[in-house]
Amino acid sequence: MRTYDDSFSGQRIYPGKGKLYVRGDSKIFRFQNSKSQSLFLQRKNPRRIAWTVLYRRQHRKGISEEVAKKRTRRTVKAQRAIVGASLDVIKERRNQRPEARSAARAAAIQEGKEKKAADASAKKAEKAKLAAAGKGQTARIASKQGSKGAAPKVQARTR
Repeated sequence: MRTYDDSFSGQRIYPGKGKLYVRGDSKIFRFQNSKSQSLFLQRKNPRRIAWTVLYRRQHRKGISEEVAKKRTRRTVKAQRAIVGASLDVIKERRNQRPEARSAARAAAIQEGKEKKAADASAKKAEKAKLAAAGKGQTARIASKQGSKGAAPKVQARTR
């Protein structure tokens, strides 16, 4: 048995019942009764009329028996280790007192500064050593390319 849906209310139309309305652009509309046809022709919005299927669907009517309300899942925070620091180290740092943490930070910064200064002084000493060794030699590199480390120009041997 072939059934159709009402174009306005969305309810079923069984064989032998209903009305057919064909618009000027040849679009076919089927109505269960003259009530839904009249409301359609008045250009009423079926989502605003309480007894239509569209209204009931939009306002979630009549589905409470079928489907129980879905429970929302609570998000659980999980602690994970970061590259370079295990979970134990992270927890230990978190539980540390602020004064101890700031003191450790200051010590680490000071150590970094001392290391940087030592590297700089070693570099300076190396530079001075090279400059002292290079003073005895004549300056062979004359061009800009030569100072950058370019290969020396090959002199022609024939002629």
